[in-house]
Amino acid sequence: MASRPGPLTNWPWKKLGNFKYVILAPWAVHSTHQFVTKDEKERDLGYSLVFPFLLWRMLHAQIWISLARNRTAESKHRIVHKGIEFEQVDRERNWDDQIIFNGILYYLAINLLPGASRIPMFRWDGILLTSLLHAGLVEFLYYWLHRALHHHILYSRYHSHHHSSIVTEPITSVIHPFAEHISYFLLFAIPMVVMLVTGTLSIAALAGYITYVDFMNYMGHCNFELIPKRLFELFPLLKYLVYTPSFHSLHHTKFRTNYCLFMPMYDYMYGTVDDTSDTLYEASVKGKKETPDIVHLTHLTTLESIYYLRPGFASLASYPYDSTSKWYMWMLWPVTYGSMLLTWIFDSTFTVERNMFNELKMQTWAIPRYSYQYLLSWKRNAINTLIEKAILEANEAGVKVMSLGLLNQGEELNRNGELYVQRHPKLKIKLVDGSSLVVAIVLNSIPKGTQQVLIRGKLSKVVSAISLLLCRRGIQVAVASKDDFEKLKLQLPAELSSLLILSSSYKQKVWLVDNETMTDKEQQKAVEGTYFIPLSQLPLKKVRKDCVYYNTPAMAIPKAFENVHSCENWLPRRVMSAWRIGGIVHALEGLDAHECGDTILDVEKVWRAALHHGFLPLPQDCY
Repeated sequence: MASRPGPLTNWPWKKLGNFKYVILAPWAVHSTHQFVTKDEKERDLGYSLVFPFLLWRMLHAQIWISLARNRTAESKHRIVHKGIEFEQVDRERNWDDQIIFNGILYYLAINLLPGASRIPMFRWDGILLTSLLHAGLVEFLYYWLHRALHHHILYSRYHSHHHSSIVTEPITSVIHPFAEHISYFLLFAIPMVVMLVTGTLSIAALAGYITYVDFMNYMGHCNFELIPKRLFELFPLLKYLVYTPSFHSLHHTKFRTNYCLFMPMYDYMYGTVDDTSDTLYEASVKGKKETPDIVHLTHLTTLESIYYLRPGFASLASYPYDSTSKWYMWMLWPVTYGSMLLTWIFDSTFTVERNMFNELKMQTWAIPRYSYQYLLSWKRNAINTLIEKAILEANEAGVKVMSLGLLNQGEELNRNGELYVQRHPKLKIKLVDGSSLVVAIVLNSIPKGTQQVLIRGKLSKVVSAISLLLCRRGIQVAVASKDDFEKLKLQLPAELSSLLILSSSYKQKVWLVDNETMTDKEQQKAVEGTYFIPLSQLPLKKVRKDCVYYNTPAMAIPKAFENVHSCENWLPRRVMSAWRIGGIVHALEGLDAHECGDTILDVEKVWRAALHHGFLPLPQDCY
């Protein structure tokens, strides 16, 4: 929102929320009906192509979103070395409003303007006319309109909303108040109206011009440089006809320079080119290789989880992953299953995001495999190879710590990461499975006054450590499995063995569970008000409404964390899993040892270190 919102700031359909697309429904139905019912001679092809063209514009935008987010996470060609936050994502969530607005105007023009219907597919003269009008008139008028929008009266009421984003993303280009979009449409309509009046209008000219505007808009707002220097060396005059992302980035950081639309010639003509434009371009093209201190290695979970990754749908990635399919997901099944096919073909990790915590540089890498594949015994060798490859790549790059997230540190898969240490005893990088912090978080999540807990999870080093520490606190540990009871009893000191009991009553109010062994039927046996506290990486399915379900072990991150604008799987905003935080604390403390295999560090010391560095336990309302 602008600092002092003026008239026509909000979009007319703002209150409709996600149902705003119903505005286009009558037009889409009508165009489909006339295409189906009329014969070939009576059909208006242009009218029928409006809705597909709107879908293409949305796809075009999404391609740029995914490309830019992927490249800024791993590219050395970043321009502004800062990140964005959830506030910017929320502010830019309505990037598709301008596509809906344009669609309405296209439909109205075809129905109301003489000569706008039944236009030919292609005309060279219309394309040439559009090119000349854009360079000579549209660019000129936009330059002066843009300068006017920076006058304090218009800036405070309208344009400041766009400039709230210092670090830009492709969709930042279309984030403006409604009134601004009206003025931009009138501007870009000039070539269309002239073609209409002169009888040179064609579908190719219209679609090509709007696609060009979208392309240049999105490209110019990327926060990485992608136009090669060689291009300007071969065609020196191109610098006056094509702006670069770094050129426009200066407009967002300095505000009073580089006003052009896409062609900098008017900035050069009127002396508003920033003095550092060439220097910044040179530096951005050259780039600076940045090695992270920490890498968190995760993987895909469900088939639809690709849309919740940072390079996926920005609006979905900024909220916790919901396993309940959205109503529109069924339309994306070709993309969903196509991405699954790609994961079978490509055997390399990909960078999901990049973060900063004070001077600590972090990246998240993802293994292109899904959770269900980790459960297939015949896939374990291939998955281990991918993980090992990522570890060696990070080790060679100089990464200090790699934390193994989700199922990348499964005991059956690689013995909590110990397999890689045994294979490569000279590893400089430290592998961390985060188990010590998991134990600490679970222990500190148990409600005060608890006298007895029930453990319903497979026996692991986390379960063993929790059982021992609970018994030391005088809390009874109930185990339903006789085999697990016998094994745990052997691990406890003799003086504590009486606190370990075999129980199948299910009357305990606190259950420590994992999603792999806990069935829906077993949850039904719990008494009302039971606390389900997960021990594992994947969340427990919520079956009971009368019980309390905790998140998987996690903590809230300090305010100093930068570039946090996506949620980690199903966790709330600005919350990270214990396994990920474990690696961060490991690096901050400068620990010179692996935390994998059967190793459990000093749990109390790890907990105090996490709190010392600003990580906080989750409040009750996060569960």
